[in-house]
Amino acid sequence: MRRLTFIAGLAVGYVLGTRAGRERYEQLKKSASRISQNPAVRNAAETAALSSREYAGKAYHSVSDKVGDKVPGSVADRVRSLRSRNGNAEDDWGTTNT
Repeated sequence: MRRLTFIAGLAVGYVLGTRAGRERYEQLKKSASRISQNPAVRNAAETAALSSREYAGKAYHSVSDKVGDKVPGSVADRVRSLRSRNGNAEDDWGTTNT
């Protein structure tokens, strides 16, 4: 009898725990969705993405000048595609103005 009561208690606890966990998960999911739809958050994410692409291109240019042809072709192709997307064929990043 004790064993049956224990198993029933475990089953009830499991069901109630999973239901509460699922409700909390749904709340978090809804909250994350609401935040991601916020225009300020979207603008910040787009700005960060554009800045990172720009800095990656500049870093590649600076590094490729120093290491020459040792940069893998796959990396070079990706940077070229980023530059053509941004329209910046040349930049002055990494140069010194004395």
